[in-house]
Amino acid sequence: MAGAERERRKMPLPPALPLATLIGRELRAGGSERPALRYGHAGFAKRGEDYFLVKPDCLRVPGDPSTAFSVFAVFDGHNGVSAAVFSKEHLLEHVMSALPPDIGSREDWLQALPRALVAGFVKADIDFQRKGEVSGTTATLVVVDGFTVTVASVGDSRCILDTQGGELQLLTVDHRLEENVEERERVTASGGEVGRLNLFGGQEVVGPLRCWPGGLCLSRSIGDMDVGEYIVPVPHVKQVKLSSVGGRLIMASDGIWDALSNEAAAKSCRGLPAELAAKLVVKQALKKCGLKDDTTCVVVDIIPSDHHLTSPQLSPKRNQNKLKSLLFRRRSHSSVGKVGGKSASIGSVEELFEEGSAMLEERLGRNLSLKAASPPSRCAICQVDQEPFEGLMEENGGSHCSSPYAPWGGPYLCLECRKKKDAMEGKRPSCSTACR
Repeated sequence: MAGAERERRKMPLPPALPLATLIGRELRAGGSERPALRYGHAGFAKRGEDYFLVKPDCLRVPGDPSTAFSVFAVFDGHNGVSAAVFSKEHLLEHVMSALPPDIGSREDWLQALPRALVAGFVKADIDFQRKGEVSGTTATLVVVDGFTVTVASVGDSRCILDTQGGELQLLTVDHRLEENVEERERVTASGGEVGRLNLFGGQEVVGPLRCWPGGLCLSRSIGDMDVGEYIVPVPHVKQVKLSSVGGRLIMASDGIWDALSNEAAAKSCRGLPAELAAKLVVKQALKKCGLKDDTTCVVVDIIPSDHHLTSPQLSPKRNQNKLKSLLFRRRSHSSVGKVGGKSASIGSVEELFEEGSAMLEERLGRNLSLKAASPPSRCAICQVDQEPFEGLMEENGGSHCSSPYAPWGGPYLCLECRKKKDAMEGKRPSCSTACR
């Protein structure tokens, strides 16, 4: 799987297209109207640890409908529901607070969103761990603004995009130690131990690969303070722009994906309205494997605004056929891969951004000068303002702990967020007892 990914990244790419160019094309083509969204959700509970979020009417600027966007999310909790509930209630808030306060145009907002998603996920993890609870959760957060879709995810709650011709795109990466070689290497390099469950004094090993201590199968999550900081909350982020034909998003917890392949899930519900589609995906998963885990599915159809499919003259069957013809026409050309941060054409979809590194220096930006930051300095993660050198001394005989002003090539981080970054990378403050 990782080898295939590396081969994909070696493929030649078409020239990058700036987001402003894509939006300009949309306006000149008369496609400035926002698409209609149709969505539905379904699920069955085994442990009751799955949660989802549907917020179709968000505004970047209060009172300005031209800044509307929609948010959908799936959270699959483990070791209790606390982390999933906390993320449902606070994750979006943390993402929005990480956006520049003076952000203006839609283009600026969409370009700033991937970085804000990283900061928001890490901030949510820090805040939840302050509660002292050991619960954890996956998180797949989807932001839909017009025909632009941005997905951030940790864990294995997957999101796929079904476009023309029935061809699929995976918008997330599964952070499972069993399948993801790069994540296994990162965890072990940071100080974690990866192995299977030992039984009978080590004479028999069973089950999937897990991280020890803790025994978690995932390499990224929100929460899980009992497992180790090398289980990180830094999300994989992917941003794509659909053509004016639209498409269908299917996001679900692993209770679905352990039973159904991407192709089986998409194929099972084509031609159906979103609400029925979500129910049928869940039904197919239960039919194949039974209720072994919580199963949650959210389906979102992004439909051209001139095809709302609400005409009373159309029968339900004709509505379904029309929806199918809109979303799943045959493509005119084949798919092309892309490297994160580049723009590439994949059939009717433009890939604008993709990055999955767990290193905050790569995700929060390398070109921000600490010297240029004037007091008070604002932390790029928690958005707390601090005067220079505030909080850098600890009561430990006047000794200095790891300083957020120590060179690291990224934006300013307060002391607590700098400790979090160091711990995630397997580093420890120079005076560990005082700094923890």
